[in-house]
Amino acid sequence: MPTSSSAGHNYLSKLSFAGLLVTLGIIYGDIGTSPLYVFRSIIGERPITEELVYGGISCVVWTLTLQTTFKYVFLTLRADNKGEGGIFSLYALVRRYAKWLYVPAIIGAATLLADGIITPPISVASAIEGLGGVKGLETIIVPGNNLTVGIVIGIISLLFFFQRFGTKVVGFSFGPIMLIWFTMIMILGAAQIAHMPEILKAINPYYGIELLVNYPKGFWILGAVFLCTTGAEALYSDLGHCGRRNIQVSWIFVKFALIINYMGQGAWLLLQHSKSLGDLNPFYELMPHWFLLVGIIIATMATIIASQALISGSFTLISEAISMNFWPRVTIKFPTDIKGQIYIPSLNIILWIGCIAMMLYFRESGHMEAAYGFSIVIAMLMTTTLMYVYMHRVRKWNFALITLIMMVFITVELAFFIANVAKIKQRWMFLFFEFGLTFIMVIWFRARKITNRYLQFVKFSDYLPRLIELSEDTNFPKYATHLVYLTKADYDGEIEKRIMHSILHRRAKRAEVYWFIHIDRADAPFTMEYSTKELVKGKVIRIDFKLGFRVQPRINLLFKKVVQEMFNRGEICVINKYESLQRETFHADIRFVIIESFLSVENELSFKEGFIMDSYFAIKNWAQSDQKAFGLDNASTVIENVPLLINPKVYLPLQRVDRRSSSV
Repeated sequence: MPTSSSAGHNYLSKLSFAGLLVTLGIIYGDIGTSPLYVFRSIIGERPITEELVYGGISCVVWTLTLQTTFKYVFLTLRADNKGEGGIFSLYALVRRYAKWLYVPAIIGAATLLADGIITPPISVASAIEGLGGVKGLETIIVPGNNLTVGIVIGIISLLFFFQRFGTKVVGFSFGPIMLIWFTMIMILGAAQIAHMPEILKAINPYYGIELLVNYPKGFWILGAVFLCTTGAEALYSDLGHCGRRNIQVSWIFVKFALIINYMGQGAWLLLQHSKSLGDLNPFYELMPHWFLLVGIIIATMATIIASQALISGSFTLISEAISMNFWPRVTIKFPTDIKGQIYIPSLNIILWIGCIAMMLYFRESGHMEAAYGFSIVIAMLMTTTLMYVYMHRVRKWNFALITLIMMVFITVELAFFIANVAKIKQRWMFLFFEFGLTFIMVIWFRARKITNRYLQFVKFSDYLPRLIELSEDTNFPKYATHLVYLTKADYDGEIEKRIMHSILHRRAKRAEVYWFIHIDRADAPFTMEYSTKELVKGKVIRIDFKLGFRVQPRINLLFKKVVQEMFNRGEICVINKYESLQRETFHADIRFVIIESFLSVENELSFKEGFIMDSYFAIKNWAQSDQKAFGLDNASTVIENVPLLINPKVYLPLQRVDRRSSSV
């Protein structure tokens, strides 16, 4: 069912100036603001030498080439799922080929979310700390002092506060601001290169290899080098917003601007003939003093855009996780009419608390650099794993070619992983966050598999005569004209035993029409289709909805639309004179029944299954109810609680002892 919003979405997905501008605003915030801290992290407290500067630039250039350009822009963007990207889109393409693929999908998603609590503070802090170079603010804006930390926390808090309103109002300016940003950093870098053109030699990979092999502890510099490509996953995750061609073409400009700026920072360092960097940030040292304040304002806006893009991406990721049974159902809101723009209040609070905690703990961007990158390199390794299956099983590429490509990526990413592991002692907060997210996803996924495994299905044909008999038996009061159940049965010849028990035994529910709705999640992101089958003419009807994993299942609205269309086609009739199924005056006696399970005390589970199910129901208490998740109104919905029997104890050593009557 195409919509006007999807038409606009498709328009921006085509190669155009508007698409390129939107791409700059959505895609490149994270990777585009990396010059603020990457080169400072590479130099650190090390003595400034030509070997370090040339080698550092060479490593950055070839990391951007191998990881960002070759792996993501050229290769991974080809793994599009009906135009959509991201780790769950990739998982949807390959999940049928191996049961274990949910593991890399979960780990990749969890690490991407965990990275969301450090990107905003390190980006915004790097920009605000630049104010310390403005005349008159040297003693006021100091990295780590309370005022600087307070300003960063204030900006981040405002950013999260305004998520509830969406970004429609200011979103149109993201592209032009990022265009100004990339143009600015390119000009600043080119001005320094003009003073020292020999810095261009750093593009030679020889300098990077020499640094890693011969420089003292040179290998561990990779932990800082990796920061230049931390935003590469966004290229794939936001594929659906911009389209492959817009990303590939715009990346040429972005990569050129980034490399020119890095080379400019290197040229400035060598021209100073200083032995150490000290407290200076080479990025801001490229700016003339008269331009510094303007440059900091532009940098701050760019970091806010980078943070906004990451937050929006986190909302989309959790929405997909809910649709694919990786995350408990939570409230999802749609602040604007822009397709794909959502707001998840609970996740917004979690990310905000995480960002504030990170800022209060590290206090300045320089300290955060050691904690940055670990999550993303794990996410990249998980994407590489899924990409291998995609190229081998879906695209069926030559096995030798696939193996060669994967070996290159795995070697590079393992090197980055080892270099980042060395910094793990400074990032314990991340581990708690990542383990927590991974734990929730694994428990939810495994528990849903267990509960679905023990669902009892029966043949529908065995119960149809009894349904008709109940519907026509006026001795029972009418429960509803239209009685609706949600079923997990994949085939129309089956139905859950508990649903039949609810209708026929728990409390006899007489209705004119019995409806059974099944929701099938499509691998495509925005599919909205349905089919109907009348099991008994005009009495028992099944509706199968096929919804994309990015479509919210608003069953109340979808069901009414189906009923209207069936009425207009003459497939159902309305006998009740008090009802109307016309679009303008739609009102009907509809009752939805939701069956909620609770873990029965009669179960005797193994330690593993017991832990999984206890954790599942504990998490479920904090999750959104099925009623809200499926968009059902309170006035038309009944909740029935039934015990879940997975492995009941069948043998009880209970013996009867007959009492002898006492004689008087």
